Amino acid sequence: MNTSETLPELNWIAFADSKRISFGAPTDVATQAKSFVDAQPQTTVFMFDAVSSQRIDIDLCAPLPLVLRGVPKPVAPVQPEDAPQADAPRTAGRPKLGVTAREVTLMPRHWEWLASQPGGASVSLRKLIEHAMRAGKETDRIRLARESAYRFISAMAGDAAGFEEASRALFAGNEVVFRECIANWPADVREHALALMQAASPADTPAG
Repeated sequence: MNTSETLPELNWIAFADSKRISFGAPTDVATQAKSFVDAQPQTTVFMFDAVSSQRIDIDLCAPLPLVLRGVPKPVAPVQPEDAPQADAPRTAGRPKLGVTAREVTLMPRHWEWLASQPGGASVSLRKLIEHAMRAGKETDRIRLARESAYRFISAMAGDAAGFEEASRALFAGNEVVFRECIANWPADVREHALALMQAASPADTPAG
């Protein structure tokens, strides 16, 4: 597995003890994990969402149809209410923008500043909010990716040597130290942990 690849969404990953046995679409991973458990019932199998690292709890001792019944079905994206409908008749006037009017309470100097901006208060407020949302989106992405990596290493290597140091390096964003701390972990666990660590890197920071 190339640890620099971007982990796709809607994929699962399965491990038998510390060896990776499957990675891909949930139905495929569940089927392969079920086959492995049937062949080697004494081995513990762990399944995770490959992006969030949430544990997948499915009874792999059950018959395959029941196992697959526990696999979530793909959900089509919901079309926004203000998105144009293919068969909707066109009407005159401004297109629907989905704007909602609500009360905003600001200090007088804030209103004065907003009123002096091009487009007035409403346009300026929308621009400020959009900028804050974009800035916060990257911060949230990194936080969620680090939480995912920590969730995975806690489940698969919580008792391993270097776990505490690796955890600190993960949340500090120090990939070099993280690599050093997990160098002696089982290869498949180490490689997936590195992929998750790299997914938690800032967008403008090249993977090591």
